[in-house]
Amino acid sequence: MWWREYRRHRHFLAAFSRLAIVFGVAGLSGGCFEPLYGNHGSVQSEGIYAKLNAVEIAPIDTPKGTPAQRVAVGLRNALQFDLNGGAGANAPTHRLVVNVGASQFTVVVNPQSGLPDAEVAGVAATYRLVEIATGKTVLSDSTFSHVDYDIPGPQQFFVQQRARRNAEDRALKVVAETIRNRLASYFVAGT
Repeated sequence: MWWREYRRHRHFLAAFSRLAIVFGVAGLSGGCFEPLYGNHGSVQSEGIYAKLNAVEIAPIDTPKGTPAQRVAVGLRNALQFDLNGGAGANAPTHRLVVNVGASQFTVVVNPQSGLPDAEVAGVAATYRLVEIATGKTVLSDSTFSHVDYDIPGPQQFFVQQRARRNAEDRALKVVAETIRNRLASYFVAGT
């Protein structure tokens, strides 16, 4: 039964040749990709990571002792981590000036108690990127994020507060990532 061995051998060669083609194409296109946030392995390369690391984040002005101040501090910390790894700017070339506001509104009200069952927390930020050498604003934009949360019961006041804070924290992380991505886009494309 030599034809069975021939068929088996032919299928093995076909599968092996397909696999060789896939690895060959992957090997040829592997050098085409470069990381957006990483340094390209050499010290001299000026990647987007180095440009984001040179952005100084100005303190966010809000009234003392308000919930907006807690959101402003959280947003500044998230931006500091996203842009500089939490270390601060090395030889800053740009300054990021941010104004932030927090909001909340009720979306579901319990008909028996008249108290809210679900609310939405929002964080809105306007920001501008200022070139330190010239004092010129090179980028100005705004962003926002809304995150919903459930209130488990009207008697659980502290759980409601914690849920609101967790929702605000999630919203400000989204805002910080949006700002970081917009700054990266500016540094790559110049617009």
